[in-house]
Parts: sequence; structure tokens; C-alpha cells
Amino acid sequence: MQPSDSLSRTAADWRAALAASGAAVDANRVLHFGDPAAELLAARDGIVVCDLSHLGTIAATGADTDTFLQGQLSSDLRQLDPHHAQYSSYNTPKGRMLASLLVYRAAAAVQLQLPRELVEPIRRRLAMFILRSKVALVDASDNYLRFGVAGKGAEALVTSTVGGAPAAALEVFQADAAITIRLPGDRFEIVADCEQAGRLWPALGAFARPAGAPVWDWLEIRAGIPVITAATQEAFVPQMVNLELLGGVSFQKGCYPGQEIVARSQYLGKLKRRMYLAHTDASVAPGAGTELYSRDLDGQPCGMVVSAAAAPGGGFDLLAVIQTTSVASHPIHFGKPDGPVLQLEPLPYRAPS
Repeated sequence: MQPSDSLSRTAADWRAALAASGAAVDANRVLHFGDPAAELLAARDGIVVCDLSHLGTIAATGADTDTFLQGQLSSDLRQLDPHHAQYSSYNTPKGRMLASLLVYRAAAAVQLQLPRELVEPIRRRLAMFILRSKVALVDASDNYLRFGVAGKGAEALVTSTVGGAPAAALEVFQADAAITIRLPGDRFEIVADCEQAGRLWPALGAFARPAGAPVWDWLEIRAGIPVITAATQEAFVPQMVNLELLGGVSFQKGCYPGQEIVARSQYLGKLKRRMYLAHTDASVAPGAGTELYSRDLDGQPCGMVVSAAAAPGGGFDLLAVIQTTSVASHPIHFGKPDGPVLQLEPLPYRAPS
């Protein structure tokens, strides 16, 4: 299924063209392309190309951009170059995450990618601290289109479509038509201007099944990547969601909001809560922010759902921050103390300790 106007000039035109072609679109989020269950199966067994209009970007430009962001984000911006992206977080002074970010360089700017619903609130908050720095922060969400490609043969398809593909996770391939970021889980994100993206989508869709945002949500969960939304802002310090295991926290850089709390969590004892991958056969999805329970805490929550998505074949996969002592010895329930049980599964990277 392809949009009728493959050379859309704006992101809004693009989403309208997708809807006219039969995609179910809710605001900036593509829900599906007609068969959500088949799209999930294709993500598991074949190749999918996902529209990522539900994600947005803040573009930071100006002579002081790197210095300014180095003092605001948890990752080390000194390691960011045109050929490498990085995960990061923006935190409160108490070390609680306001946003999880994918950071990369494109179009002479540092791009901060996050859920579109958080773009403007985070942009405004960051702007409060610019003061006399030579930095401009703009919502660049509609300046580019973003596609996700994943599944068996995704690397070959990306290579043939854009002319190359990064070799390792968080490496970036720069081409005239687009930039391509390799993400954990052998996934690829392609970022292109609207005209180029209008040409790339049909080329990708000729070999990959178009899929909606829920499929990409599921792929992020299976890769163990935490995504902070409005429902979970200020709920976690970065290590609770394993961000340091993903390279999103530097312990060698200088100060940033919450740095003292984040460092203390790392060096002064074992973390009491960590993020785990889980599955439930419940009929209702455990939404982000849903509290978790176990018998050892006598009715008090032992954790919280970070994100959840429908899984191929039924039920839901999710990422959840859980009290480590509860994980060690008790079943975990969501929603209420006797709610549906979570079955924990291994993460695709080093398990939290």
C-alpha cells in the first residue's frame, strides 16, 4: 500500500496521502495499514517499514550548542559526531527523567529525537537555560520524515535503497538522500526530507510490509529501549531503565541536571529497581505508568510499566521497572495485587544487576 502522492512536499501532505491510501492515522500516529495482526507477524518473521511520524525532533543550532547540551543531557556530547548517534536523557535536578532521547547530527544541527507529545514541553524547558548562550532550539519534527526498517533482510534492503547501511548499533550512514541510523535489534531508522522520503517509501515498501507505530513500539520493547512518555515523566532515574547499559549516561563528564543523584545511584550501593522485559497474556494492555505489585510489599507497588505493546500471536510485551527483591522471589502482577501475572523474559543485552 503506497500513498497516492509519493512526492509529498510537507510532512502533513505525507500523512494525508497515507490516510487517503487506506492507512489508519490518528493525529501524527499511523495506527496500522489495514491488518495490525499481520503487521506484527511480519515484524517477527519478515521485513517491515514503519512510518515514525509519532516521533519528533528538537533541532539545536548555534556556536554554543555542544557546550550547552553537554551541560543539560546525561550522555557525553564530546563523543557525538556525524557518524555516531547516542541515547541520552534530560532529567530534573533530582535526577528523574523528563525525556529519553536519541541524539544525532544532521543538517548542521544536533537533533534530539523523542515522542512528539514531549517535543514542545522539553524544548521550552531547555530554552529557559540558554540565557546568553548562542543556541537556538526549534521544533523540527515536520522538517523531515522518519521511517523504521526491521526484520530479516532489513540491512540488505536499506543498503540497496539508500546506498549503504551502518555496520554497528548507533552508527550513522550519511548519504545525499537521507541519513540512516542503525539501532539495537538490527533495526534502521531513515531520516530524509519530505521529497526524498516520498521516493524512498515506495522503494522500501516494494520489499517490506508497511506497518504502523504499534509495531515499532513492539520492536523498541523487544530491543530493551526505554521510551519516556508523559505518563512516566519523573518516575525513574536513568539507571532504573538501564540507560547506562545503552551508553546513555556518562560518568566522566561534568555537571548536568540531576548529575549528583545519578552518580550517587551508580556508586553508592546497588539499585533497588531495574528495568525488565516481560510478557502477559492479559486481554487488556498494561499502559505506561501502570503500577505493579508483589506479595512481599504487602499491597504497596513494587514497580511501574515503562511501555507496552501488542505481541505477535497474542498478549502483550512490555518493559517494566521492578523492585529487584520482588523479581527474585515473587510473581509480579500489574494493575492490582491480584492482577494478571507477568512472565519475565531475558533482555537482549547484559541483564541488570
